[in-house]
Amino acid sequence: MYKLFVGGLPFATTDDELKELFSAHGTVASATVVRDRDSGRSKGFGFVEFEKDEEGKAAEKALNGTEVGGRSISVAEARPKEDRPRTNSW
Repeated sequence: MYKLFVGGLPFATTDDELKELFSAHGTVASATVVRDRDSGRSKGFGFVEFEKDEEGKAAEKALNGTEVGGRSISVAEARPKEDRPRTNSW
């Protein structure tokens, strides 16, 4: 599996639209727009998983910096949670 982080998504983007966008580049195992747990509104980013690494890398290269719904999206290989620095939100 090859997991991509997709940032800069229009807030109206659905999981199905995200999957459709990336499906042109290979077999998408999952596509999820991250939503606020309280309001249910999109946070403007999501994750897409490809079954094959080479398809995910091709999608990353093809779609990074492209425009979706009037916004420029950023696409990069997702990092595991433990690689991110901890931040205190209080």
